[in-house]
Amino acid sequence: MLSDDVKTVFQDKFGSAADRVFFAPGRINLIGEHTDYNGGHVFPCAISLGIYAAYGPRNDNKVRMYSQNIPDQGIVEFDLDNLDYDKSLGWGNFPKGMIAQIIKEGHKPNHGFDLAFDGNLPDGAGLSSSAAIELLTAEVLNDVFEFNIDELDLVKDGQKVENNFIGVNSGIMDQFAIGMGHKNKAVLLDVNTMKYEYVPVELGNRVIVIMFTNKHRELADSKYNERRSECEQALAKLQTKLPIKSLAQLSETEFDENTYLINDETLIKRARHAVFENQRTLQAKDALVKGDLATFGRLINASHVSLHYDYEVTGKELDTLAETAWKQDGVIGARMTGAGFGGCAIAIVDRNKVNEFKKNVGEVYEKTIGYKADFFVAEISDGPKEIK
Repeated sequence: MLSDDVKTVFQDKFGSAADRVFFAPGRINLIGEHTDYNGGHVFPCAISLGIYAAYGPRNDNKVRMYSQNIPDQGIVEFDLDNLDYDKSLGWGNFPKGMIAQIIKEGHKPNHGFDLAFDGNLPDGAGLSSSAAIELLTAEVLNDVFEFNIDELDLVKDGQKVENNFIGVNSGIMDQFAIGMGHKNKAVLLDVNTMKYEYVPVELGNRVIVIMFTNKHRELADSKYNERRSECEQALAKLQTKLPIKSLAQLSETEFDENTYLINDETLIKRARHAVFENQRTLQAKDALVKGDLATFGRLINASHVSLHYDYEVTGKELDTLAETAWKQDGVIGARMTGAGFGGCAIAIVDRNKVNEFKKNVGEVYEKTIGYKADFFVAEISDGPKEIK
């Protein structure tokens, strides 16, 4: 059990027993990819893979941290009275930024502490380890120091850390999915209005298999900015005649009837993905509410096809995983998840067929790509919590 392992790490690194242990999940997005910055809906959930933290108090103002996942960095430390960004801290800036943000809002810890981290989120997989570590740190502070900060406020704090402290222009989906996670429920979220609803994901005898390409997403950032710009250009052309603020305001029919305003093959493809993916996300919610897993699976497949042909963010690795998954017994749907160009895909697989699925898809992937994929079975889980 990782919750026991992280206590051992704490004892080994800090020379005393940990007082308490906490957990924060990673996240996947079931459907609704590249819709958030186009005014649409996302449909993420927290997963049973995540990060654990062992906590112990100190009698000074110092914070010391160690991550078993990044052992080369050793113990990082800083003072509660000096919480500026420090490039040399590396990963340590995520928890440091969260501590700084919480203090900025008037909640200051009255003593320092030691934290040891250990997690089972694969590095570079795009399962939101940075957001998990932010909200895990927030959970530790909120519980230990009894700040009683609302979870939604901590979620917003996490995004502020990414945007203002780390300097990454990311949306709020990752923090929201993790902080507001509920067992066996996904969150249909409109990131623009922050309206959300929980939707039951009753998979019966099926499980979610996360397929990690083992390709880190080095292209994702530059292509992300490019796609965002292309969608903005398409929107500007549509706005010459249509009173809309975002692409997601359009239905499929309205979009089709007005593509002449865009009149550019690439921009039409990018905008079509944004419009149709938002509608698919709403349809996926309806299918789950009705318990119609077959339709839900088809929508997941259609999402991948759109991300491949219209948005062009999949790449050979993700396409190999999804397309091979579609051919396997007991699979109702598979798609890439995340920004694309590496990272992960997901498949919804009959529990009894998982071993066969991993073997078959793994063999095709290794033969096609030249190295192995990793597979993880995940359940939809609750958000951050203390492990009693």
